[in-house]
Amino acid sequence: MTKILFVCLGNICRSPMAEGLLKKRIADEGLEERFFVDSAATSSYEVGSAPHPGTQRILDREQIDTSGMIARQITPKDFQEFDWIIGMDQANVEELQRRAPASTQKKIHLFLSVIPGMEQQHVPDPYYTNDFEETYQLITTGLDAWWHLWTEK
Repeated sequence: MTKILFVCLGNICRSPMAEGLLKKRIADEGLEERFFVDSAATSSYEVGSAPHPGTQRILDREQIDTSGMIARQITPKDFQEFDWIIGMDQANVEELQRRAPASTQKKIHLFLSVIPGMEQQHVPDPYYTNDFEETYQLITTGLDAWWHLWTEK
């Protein structure tokens, strides 16, 4: 089973959006036995919070239930248990690299790094930009590229 963890600053906007969208795709493809998906934060700012209303609106539109999504902070155990730890921006990636044991560094990736020409681009935080649609578009684009990578094996 491939275990994927999406990470952003607070785990209320970008990472739960990516989590929800990927879980839906996995369910739509009938591949629940092949993948486990979760999300987490680098900070403790929003621990225990539901997804941001803007993220909830996007996921509701996609018919994705957010009722069980609760923000949490990444733990040392996550670095051992997940195969892919994907940060939404460079600050997330740098914080993950700072916390990760040397043996798990190769698991950490920037979300858009799998798209030619976008390798260094980040997914802007809609908590600050208030542009949840832009976030949705970038996450959808990124998930298409990751999906291709994960399902080509």
